[in-house]
Amino acid sequence: MGWDTITKSANDRANAALPDTEKARKDFSWNDARQELSGLPGGGLNIAHEALDRHVAAGHGAQCAIRWLGASGETRDFTYEHLQRNASKFASVLTRHGIGKGDRLFSMMGRVPELYFAALGTLRAGVVFTPLFSAFGPEPVRTRMEIGEASALITTAAIYRRKIASWRAEIPSLKLVLIVGDDAPEDCIALGPEMDRAPDRFEVMQTDPEDMALIHFTSGTTGRPKGVVHVHEAVVAHAATGRFALELRPGSVYWCTADPGWVTGTSYGIISPLVNGVTMVVDEAEYDLDRWYRTLEREKVEIWYTAPTAIRMMMRAGQDAAAGYDFSNLKFLASVGEPLNPEAVVWGKEVFGKPFHDNWWQSETGGIMIANTAAMDIKPGSMGKPLPGIEAGIVETAGDELSECAPEEVGELALRPGWPSMMRAYLNEEARYAKCFRDGWYLSGDLAMRDSDGYFWFVGRADDLIKSSGHLIGPFEVESVLIEHDAVAEAAVIGIPDETAGEVVKAYVVLNPGFDASDEMERTLRGHARKRLGPAVAPREIVFRQSLPKTRSGKIMRRLLKARELGLPEGDISTLETDEK
Repeated sequence: MGWDTITKSANDRANAALPDTEKARKDFSWNDARQELSGLPGGGLNIAHEALDRHVAAGHGAQCAIRWLGASGETRDFTYEHLQRNASKFASVLTRHGIGKGDRLFSMMGRVPELYFAALGTLRAGVVFTPLFSAFGPEPVRTRMEIGEASALITTAAIYRRKIASWRAEIPSLKLVLIVGDDAPEDCIALGPEMDRAPDRFEVMQTDPEDMALIHFTSGTTGRPKGVVHVHEAVVAHAATGRFALELRPGSVYWCTADPGWVTGTSYGIISPLVNGVTMVVDEAEYDLDRWYRTLEREKVEIWYTAPTAIRMMMRAGQDAAAGYDFSNLKFLASVGEPLNPEAVVWGKEVFGKPFHDNWWQSETGGIMIANTAAMDIKPGSMGKPLPGIEAGIVETAGDELSECAPEEVGELALRPGWPSMMRAYLNEEARYAKCFRDGWYLSGDLAMRDSDGYFWFVGRADDLIKSSGHLIGPFEVESVLIEHDAVAEAAVIGIPDETAGEVVKAYVVLNPGFDASDEMERTLRGHARKRLGPAVAPREIVFRQSLPKTRSGKIMRRLLKARELGLPEGDISTLETDEK
């Protein structure tokens, strides 16, 4: 918390969705937020209706909803009316093949237009949409489809042949496999001809607010992946939090870089932006620094939602790589996926003219819960304050009950249940779900601290906390200090057993180009950390690596480093990118 606060101007506050955040918290109610959506004619609520039909009925069908950038350079625009028609066609295809309300469609493909037609068409038909990341291997896909009792799958021919064909017959619930394009392997259906012959009018299925809409899979440290269940009422939170935390407004040009195979790429890469009437930039290609900078400039992106890993990669390339590009259209920058180091917040202001605004949420919360909003002064390294409609606390066990911690004390981050996008279940795991709730709180499993000004600070996952000589050390604090050094691109910190201290801090570091791993560099970094953190908290040992183990969504897997260090079982690593051990 040693960085200077970034003070927002009067103009920033006046133009923000929440000019007075504190007043908004007092005045807000979820019932009022529900009234801002139209609901289905005759009652009920459906995400696809709020994302498309509502806008078309209001005369905005000709507005561009998606500007799709193909990996090979092609650009295609889809209006809200185009999306409505294609979603209707996809819903008709599902119905024609016997997939109906309550069935579960899994999607597994890259950011191609058909993915967006499928997501919205699935919800339109009352079918449950379950996205999977296209880089998953065969076993993670099979496990998730078994747990989720998949009724249908949409994918590409290449993915199907490589990852699914060999075991497809062993999923008895799987009745339909749709293949993007005009041709399909045996026992699959080519989507292209099906869409061509399908009617482009399909009345939205009458779904209730509590009907299942989405299943997102998330991995724990042990055991099988968890299927996190969300309902159609989640759209109320998607709409409100998109406005409050990301400044999404009708007509804004918005780019969310998250893959729709993850919860962010669905909640804030499809649902929230469309419900709020923006024009979404969708880039089929993977991260490429120059392409990203060109896209920001050429598409005149106003709101940009990306990940700490990508920001650190940009930082690693240096400010000179951004020279010559025009970022003047950028109005709001935000980050998601894991805590954002303070240096990255400030770097955004230096390079793009705006700081990155961190926020906090989980697959289980379904939407952003705590954020640095546009009108708020930013304390770099803080996740911000709870959004309107969210009551958050820091709690600890006192006897048989939970009690709230005093300001500056570390405890578990908890939320009062009741917001619309709160998960309704872990699929088929009632006991696991029940353990998340206690004494009127949802327990996040994240350790955090609330300061005297009401800002929340991430400390670490409860199982990542390091206990050394009576000190409780959060890995994020140590990692942030290491990243402050010019030589360090990324860092991950774990605790390892020590006879005297209980645990001591060990750091794994990736260096920036131009810096070499050596004993001298290790001494330099340990000295830097000792000076900033003190000897009790600074790393005792630093190991240099070419890369760190991360999930495919960019989160550093500290528990995997610890398991490998101590020779423990690695647990569920189905979301792991290829990493250097």
